[in-house]
Amino acid sequence: MPTPCPHCSCAADATAHRLHRALQEEDWDAALTLGLLQATACPTCTPACTARLLAARDARRFALAARERYRSRTVRLARIKAERDAARRPPPAPAATQAAVLPSAAADALARALAKVKARHT
Repeated sequence: MPTPCPHCSCAADATAHRLHRALQEEDWDAALTLGLLQATACPTCTPACTARLLAARDARRFALAARERYRSRTVRLARIKAERDAARRPPPAPAATQAAVLPSAAADALARALAKVKARHT
């Protein structure tokens, strides 16, 4: 059964008419399912009717592009913040400030040298 255009007297069976109906009911999911983003006008509809459909298509494309730009900006700002936070963190402590662990032979030699020094001063 042909779907008449809700805006003009066109009675041709066109997807554009179903799109008009979905847009009129503000059913965006149905309009997108019917192909709103790739919509072409019905060849027998009036120019005003065609302009209405193409304006709705372009407005939805613009809105989706704006949403994508917003999401990209949010990701970019989060990355920049993480980089700044990483740059502000103090660098890790160098190994020289930590207590050096000596091998057992070196520790024994150091202990003998300290014992000699103490023996001389007593």
